[in-house]
Amino acid sequence: MTSNRHTADKVDVVTLSDADRAATLDRLYDVALDPVRYEALLDHWESAIGPLRAQVDLDAPRLLDEPQISEHFRRATAFLDRLAPEDADHDGLDAMLAPFDRVPALLLDRCRHIRAANPAAHQAMALPENARLFDLPIHEADMDALAGALDILFDSREKDTAVLRVRSVQAGHLIVFRLQRCVAPDGAVLVLAASNEISMPPGFCEILIEAFDLTQTEADILCHLVDCRGVNEIAAERGRSVDTIRAQIKSLLAKTETHSQLELVRLALSMIDMTAMTVRAAPGPRVVSRGYAALSERDFKSLVMPDGRRVDYLILGAPRGRPVLYLPLDFGLVRWPASAETCATLRGLKIIVPLRPGYGLSDMVAQGADYDAALYDDTMRVLRAEKVTRCPILCLSGDAYYAVKLARLNPLAFSGIVACSGMLPLTRREQFERMHKWHRFIMAGAKYTPHLLPFMVKAGFLLARKIGKRNFLHAVYGNSIADVATIEDPEAFEALATGSEVALSDNHSAHAAFSRQLVSGQLDDWSADVEALRGELPLVFMNGAQDPQVPLATFEEFRRDYPWIEFHLLEDAGQLAFFRHWRPVLDRLTLLLAD
Repeated sequence: MTSNRHTADKVDVVTLSDADRAATLDRLYDVALDPVRYEALLDHWESAIGPLRAQVDLDAPRLLDEPQISEHFRRATAFLDRLAPEDADHDGLDAMLAPFDRVPALLLDRCRHIRAANPAAHQAMALPENARLFDLPIHEADMDALAGALDILFDSREKDTAVLRVRSVQAGHLIVFRLQRCVAPDGAVLVLAASNEISMPPGFCEILIEAFDLTQTEADILCHLVDCRGVNEIAAERGRSVDTIRAQIKSLLAKTETHSQLELVRLALSMIDMTAMTVRAAPGPRVVSRGYAALSERDFKSLVMPDGRRVDYLILGAPRGRPVLYLPLDFGLVRWPASAETCATLRGLKIIVPLRPGYGLSDMVAQGADYDAALYDDTMRVLRAEKVTRCPILCLSGDAYYAVKLARLNPLAFSGIVACSGMLPLTRREQFERMHKWHRFIMAGAKYTPHLLPFMVKAGFLLARKIGKRNFLHAVYGNSIADVATIEDPEAFEALATGSEVALSDNHSAHAAFSRQLVSGQLDDWSADVEALRGELPLVFMNGAQDPQVPLATFEEFRRDYPWIEFHLLEDAGQLAFFRHWRPVLDRLTLLLAD
């Protein structure tokens, strides 16, 4: 096997030989056209890239970091995009506008397109299809001021809100806009614009008529007054004399027992609020985690973060029990086998499962934002929302990284960590090489060629969608007899299939979030964070002897590197150990429950 060395930014880049490059690109485009060919790419990649990994320093790997290869991966990703179902991101935009019911609100992008608008905006502003900024009913002379305010919010990192007063196209009518920069579910930066225009809730006139025995005409006139129309304007619009309108307003004052137009309008505004509250209180569509056999239905709960992002989470077990934070791995394994969830309830355990950014309906962070920082902040806000002051952490596999980081950042918040199939810092090249090929392809790819990882992950997600989760799991874990047995266990598979819906479903794919996690820090050397917990917090690792990502040799190295950590080896288990051997895990976890 031969390789070439190219220079980029005065740093030697180890790259493929011409023959290996040609063969790799052939298989790359094969996968881009049909993800079922993924394993052929994987096998060739390992034969070509494996020897190159030995030529670079683990602390500063630099493989294939050259524009030509990156461009081919970009093109291949574009092919994949044609295979992927369209992102149903409009539902996410509608959710961002949901808090604004009767207040017109809309979302604008950098190109001044209106990406979404709520019903109140459509009603008050008569927006056309595919509306743009210049379609808003704003006086031409004030349009540049609004456009300029938008540009500042998009370009400035120091300012994220603005308030602007503009004239309406309607003579003598002012509109006040509050603008706020926010992040869409797909990571795009948008500006949310809410105005002081008032939109009458559906059926509001009928409510006025019923409450005060008004005529239809009187109700219409009251709505005009609420909309800041003057008597002369109302008379002209309705084709009536000013005296007639004044007489009808006098009748309105008598029927509502108010003494001025100001008091009358205030009464109507309060009734709009009341009506809106009634509508909001009505049951809306439930967002649930729903199994297909033994698993009970679980409602997702939601929070809104300071940056406007939605964060969802689940509660498993006993809703009023003793809290446990559960970190479900980047596969999004948020559900447990039905028997395990029942056992958690009987033991009085309240299992709190935050959905990290980009999973389920939890909004993705912006492209340039720190993914890990958002994950830590989201997690702690979920715990505070559930009034948790101290609890243990149960985590799976690579999420030991997040558990350790959370414990370091919040030393009083956690009473211990139980890592099932846990992975500690990978500090030796051999620890990557020992992994089974599927795990090595992704993990070593994130370590040595992170700029190419998005294609690898996206193609893997598309493969899983195409061949089904059961077949995909068999491909990934096929060399672990214990994991294969777990996949074929009905309760375990239901938990795996149902839980992973937040990562991959018919209308959602968390491939971008998956990639962001892998390159954000967990493959760096974070051993100093682990050592900082020595004597401060119990760490318990319960690993399977057939784990394709942490095989026995790596497990024994972890034991030698961290003799103060409590290690347990589960002989008949792989990486999916928790889903068959959850009882001893819960037994050990119970000992760490906070008082």
